[in-house]
Amino acid sequence: MAKIDTGRIIFLPVPSGIREHVHGHDAHEHDAYEREGEFAMDSAVPIPVEIPEGKDSLTPDELTIEMILSGMLKLVAAYHAGEELSGAQIPGSADPEARIDYYRRFILAVRPGIFGEFNEAAILKAKNGDFDTALEILSVLEGLFPGSDVVLLNRALALEEKAATLEAGGKPDEAAEAAFHAEKAYDMILALDPPRPDAVFNAGYFRLKRQDFAGAEECFSSYVSLPGTDSEKRENAGKVLTEIRERFLSDENFREAWELVRGGKEEAALKKIHFFLEEHPEVWNGWFILGWALRCLERWSDGQAALEKAVELGGTNAGVRNELAICLMELSDYRGARRELEAALRDDPENVKIISNLGVLAMKKGNAAEAAAFFRTVLELEPGDPLALDYLNLTPRPD
Repeated sequence: MAKIDTGRIIFLPVPSGIREHVHGHDAHEHDAYEREGEFAMDSAVPIPVEIPEGKDSLTPDELTIEMILSGMLKLVAAYHAGEELSGAQIPGSADPEARIDYYRRFILAVRPGIFGEFNEAAILKAKNGDFDTALEILSVLEGLFPGSDVVLLNRALALEEKAATLEAGGKPDEAAEAAFHAEKAYDMILALDPPRPDAVFNAGYFRLKRQDFAGAEECFSSYVSLPGTDSEKRENAGKVLTEIRERFLSDENFREAWELVRGGKEEAALKKIHFFLEEHPEVWNGWFILGWALRCLERWSDGQAALEKAVELGGTNAGVRNELAICLMELSDYRGARRELEAALRDDPENVKIISNLGVLAMKKGNAAEAAAFFRTVLELEPGDPLALDYLNLTPRPD
């Protein structure tokens, strides 16, 4: 994940007039102690200030409370994340943790409603697809409120959505990194005592989407045993548990086959999934993994047969149909490929991989105008898609 930029932070003596921001207009200069429930400034502690872009120094008249808060917030977040503080080392302190705690309490005294303000801002940014900004805001909140289950859950959800968006946008490596960090965030939530019930539930669905059926089973089993949980969610968790157990999806061979295909080790995956299918031939998920591995190995006819078997047994989701369409396309069955891609798109209307494959299919059929229309749609959803940019003879947008 991106590091927090603390390179523009300088330290200044406590400026005159700053106390009114913390204590109000009745604060006195000698209040260098803490009364119960209140924060008191210590004039011996230097104030971190983030210099605005384009400036190398500040005059006293230019200094604002926002610059001070920005400097403190970045230091708190960077320290909590275990980062080196580069040019913003905490001066004059033998106990950096105590100093960071002092800055944390300063921030909360000046902005007592910062949790709600920042949390809402992060949620809005994530909903709008600006995941990096959302995660930066949440990193700040993690520094201010270490161990907050709300912050951890929102971080996990933002990372999960980012991974899904990158996966749909044809960026598997970046998606895998985001999913890895989402998994770590969920692990931290699940380690809390007591666990947050909605976090346990969401972690179950995250693992379900990642095909980690053993992990999903563990989460949903935990959820249904927790007191006071939502009845509708308990019912959904119970249905998932039944399906996992009836389909034997937590089987070790199944899990290993999935991981091997994701890791580009298709030949090894074939051995594992054949072991699984020998015992459970009616489970469509197994046939899907088999077809996926065969498609990656460019064994188009074998992949088609396995994926059609998956559809026959109930695997009618977008992922199965998209894989089947690729095999059909390579076998020059353009009508069949179109049928499968359209069905996949109905299931997942904004999946860039599916729309891009429709563009590729149009190219193969010699329909340049239709291909261009699909690739323009791809760029609306994923502006940096290399295939669409290349086809439309466009240059990537600068970051």
